[in-house]
Amino acid sequence: MQALLAIAGLTWKAVLRFRLFWVMAGLLLGSVIALPLLIKDDGTARGFIQIMLTYTLSVIGTLLGLSTLWLACGTMARDIEECQMQMVVVKPIARWQIWLGKWLGILMVNACLLALAGGSVYGLLLWRARQLPAAQQEILRNEVLVARGSVHETPPDIEGDVTRQLERVPNFQALSIEQQEEARRQKREQVKAVYQVVPPNHMRKWTIDLGLRRHLLRDRPLSIRVKFYAAETNVSGTYLGLWQVGTSTEMKARSNPQGLAANTFHEIGLPANIWDENGRFEILFENRNNIALIFPLDPDLEVLYREGGFGLNYFRGLAILFCWLTLLAALGLAAASLLSFPVAAFCSISLLVVALSSGTLASVVQEGGLGGANHETGAISTTWIDVLILPLFKAILNVVQLVEGFSPIDSLSTGRSIPWGQLGKAFAQVVLLLGGLLAGAGIIFFTRRELATAQGTQ
Repeated sequence: MQALLAIAGLTWKAVLRFRLFWVMAGLLLGSVIALPLLIKDDGTARGFIQIMLTYTLSVIGTLLGLSTLWLACGTMARDIEECQMQMVVVKPIARWQIWLGKWLGILMVNACLLALAGGSVYGLLLWRARQLPAAQQEILRNEVLVARGSVHETPPDIEGDVTRQLERVPNFQALSIEQQEEARRQKREQVKAVYQVVPPNHMRKWTIDLGLRRHLLRDRPLSIRVKFYAAETNVSGTYLGLWQVGTSTEMKARSNPQGLAANTFHEIGLPANIWDENGRFEILFENRNNIALIFPLDPDLEVLYREGGFGLNYFRGLAILFCWLTLLAALGLAAASLLSFPVAAFCSISLLVVALSSGTLASVVQEGGLGGANHETGAISTTWIDVLILPLFKAILNVVQLVEGFSPIDSLSTGRSIPWGQLGKAFAQVVLLLGGLLAGAGIIFFTRRELATAQGTQ
């Protein structure tokens, strides 16, 4: 441990000597404090949070992510290229200790910068929240500056319904593989439409089961978070609906018909203790429009309840960001253990860009190729390029999804709870699994690399 701390200390000295720490501290404070003070929000709690949390945390993650890659590549590759590493490896210290010591030093730098930027955002958030109108401050306390859990309806068995309906189709097994897949896709969309589409003057019902949570939520208010789409747009842009909530035998709350905008999330308050003795209750929506409304299954309607305060939830969100930075540090060090500084930095940043383009990769995988489906026949045309890149894209997506599933920014900006279990899972998958694999590869590269050859001389 003493050897690791010594190498970490040398990394710290290099960061301070090249003034990287002070430059990054200035950039972070200028981005998360100065700019939000200059940008005016719309006076609502949502607009306030859009600037204060979504913007600032995104900037923190981007700046620290790029600086981590640059520092990790530079601290290893530059020491090798400038022959400084040769002075270290002749000491009684193993190469794996040198590698881990540099990793530890970078993590310490990131921890200090993240704590500085995160603490500044938290203090500025509380200070500026007092300047909002009283009504918006109440919304902020109840819907945003809080840690809320959620409960969904048990999802329907879409694939089971599709399979059962296709079994009743005559000569289905006689169709070709491509025709069976196309028939299954069309039937799946029909089944989903049954659950999602609410025709005019029809109702949609959700059944919510709180389970054992009912004992903890007694006498506490709940809220609905829902989003819908309209089959056609109207002049006003709002659509009338009637909400009813209660048990299967008694509706305990009934709203007046209210107009809600499509394609946006809405939160509707619910009274306390609306469930039966088993913790179950129903939510009914009646479409009072002359056009159909669509309630997608993803994301489905959810019932929100308070789990805890914002401060601890915010800390867990920053801890997940730190897990991401840990992975990026391992990536940069692993690349620099094998490549020169410019090549290592280019490869590391390129991999980061590919990971951020996961939406495009997912679309290609979902469509089955770069060309997608034929607009006339619906059949998927596959080329030899698709045969080569689809397995690669699927492998990249599987790795990216191990990291992407823990994004704390959306949760914090919508008042969602980040459980300790999620933080533990993020640490296990991002730091121990992916970071450990990169660390193992980087240590092997660094151990096998020849350092005695002259660098930069003929």
